[in-house]
Amino acid sequence: MRIISSVFKNNQSIPSKYTCDGDNINPPLEFQEVPEGTKSLLLIMEDPDVPKNIREDGMWNHWLIWNIPSDSKGIVENSIPNGVIGFNTNGKQGYGGPCPPDKEHRYFFKLYALDILLDIQNDSSKEELLSAMENHIIDQTKLIGLYNRIK
Repeated sequence: MRIISSVFKNNQSIPSKYTCDGDNINPPLEFQEVPEGTKSLLLIMEDPDVPKNIREDGMWNHWLIWNIPSDSKGIVENSIPNGVIGFNTNGKQGYGGPCPPDKEHRYFFKLYALDILLDIQNDSSKEELLSAMENHIIDQTKLIGLYNRIK
């Protein structure tokens, strides 16, 4: 299974259009080679490079989506994807673009193929999401984008 984007390559810079310095819209993503038996897809976009004085755990959740149809080929730029859209660390439902306060950060787009549909509400925490998907992951992949704010 693979996740790619037409606007940035793995471990390359995310264009500012998709950040707080630009239009703050989601980049286009493409899902490839989803395994047979997949009942749903799940996408987590997170930044593990947050300064500890901002977030004690050093993690910022930018986008949580689950129960994406298993036949989905990806997510179109600036769209509301099919699935259950959770709340990001900003407390908003949907995509929140990169906006690092200090230096270049890494943004992990993690795609999971699950053997079930998750029976949790859209206000579930990321911890509840991870717990619900435990033991149901068929395959997983990731795409890493980088971003440093324009100073």
